[in-house]
Amino acid sequence: MAQASADHGKLTVVEKIGYGLGDTASNIVFQVVINFMVIFYTDVYGLPAATVGTLMLAVRVFDAFTDPLMGGMADRTKTRWGRYRPYLIYTSIPYGILAVFAFTTPDLAENSKVVYAYVTYALLMTAYTAVNIPYSALGGVITGDSTERASVQSYRFAMAMVGGALVTSATLPLVSALGGEDVQRGYQLAMAVLATLAVACFIGCFFLTRERITPPPQEKSTNIMGDLWAVMCNKQWQIIGLLAFFLLVLVAMRGAGAPFYMKYFFGREDLTSQFMTLGMIGSVVGALSTNFLTKLYCKVSIMNWALIGMIVFHALLFFVPNTQIELAFVFFILANMSQMVVVPLMFSMVPDTVDYGRLSSSRNVMAMSYSAHLLLIKMGLAIGGALVGWLLSYYNYEANAEQQSAQALFGIQLIFALSSVVCSILCLVAMRFYKLTNAKMVEIHAELSDMEAEQESESNSRLNLSKTAVSESTERTA
Repeated sequence: MAQASADHGKLTVVEKIGYGLGDTASNIVFQVVINFMVIFYTDVYGLPAATVGTLMLAVRVFDAFTDPLMGGMADRTKTRWGRYRPYLIYTSIPYGILAVFAFTTPDLAENSKVVYAYVTYALLMTAYTAVNIPYSALGGVITGDSTERASVQSYRFAMAMVGGALVTSATLPLVSALGGEDVQRGYQLAMAVLATLAVACFIGCFFLTRERITPPPQEKSTNIMGDLWAVMCNKQWQIIGLLAFFLLVLVAMRGAGAPFYMKYFFGREDLTSQFMTLGMIGSVVGALSTNFLTKLYCKVSIMNWALIGMIVFHALLFFVPNTQIELAFVFFILANMSQMVVVPLMFSMVPDTVDYGRLSSSRNVMAMSYSAHLLLIKMGLAIGGALVGWLLSYYNYEANAEQQSAQALFGIQLIFALSSVVCSILCLVAMRFYKLTNAKMVEIHAELSDMEAEQESESNSRLNLSKTAVSESTERTA
């Protein structure tokens, strides 16, 4: 196997933090999209809620074409910096620029504004694909050890939530400070500041990491559709794909619902930043605890218990009365802690499914597996985002109303908390069929090592036979 000797060794804390900087960068923009884009489009940009819901869904259909192409392209990239790292440099600047355009309100007629929103949001998600698929795949090739992969992902998502905490604590204050009374201008300038920081973090990730695992030299050239088919036929990947979809429906609905929850259910818009920031801090604690827990327990067991925690704390959130805002803070923090145990484990399981699939397909399709995984993540975000807009419209939400109807307030509770209970239960059901435990992965890696040793032996035998044939032909000619 063409891997460096340190493939299964421990990574330094510096490299783990360096890898995490990439998701700090992604989340600086991504969390603005998750938490503020719906309320930006409805209350600032001026689109009807139902239109926003359709926009969130329609743009993701385009991703069905771009994600597999990006995965196949990244898997076939060969540079002196590796397969995936170069994209952190090449695509991060367009990603930052497009983020600013997406949060810019043009002086156009209503129909033209709708078109502008579709185009800029679609381009932003395309740029997200171009940088995030190679970044995610990088996590599968900086180490081959299953437990160390979980550790890397825990650092990744701890750093991601640092970026998220920065966003939730700084976005609205930046909007106010930079835009004053002009909220539209404030969003544009706030995103310019955040996007610049995101690009800097991507560059830091590039310089602080390196790729250790390379494909075996005997790996045959494959086509993109064949790679995609190999991923889709991988039953363990299918389970993680379902988990990703349901989890991101939850993230999209709860994230977009949080500002509405604080502004209208509690009537405390002034506490929105604090509420979301404390939730992110809970997420950081959850992600860091994953690093500790995976050293003691099987990550499949940890995943199941964390999902149970998500079900319990989101259910408690749904029943919190609007006179007990302190309880909402507590349960939201605990729900985020539980969720952020699940997320790094889920991402660490993707390369495990790739190793599992190689036993039957012999294809090393790391980026394609992450691209298909990211596609399901985006579809989850699309469905979740669409449901937010559609449900707000269904329950008669009125943008910027001083007081919402009881029906609208129930809709906000449903979006923010009850939907999370349902999604968490579906995730727990999916995990019942996942079998790549720590012990199973040890067996799989042993089988892969034997298979690769046999392939290398056969390759050497063919080479020796070829040399012998050439030598005999030379002797006969002489």
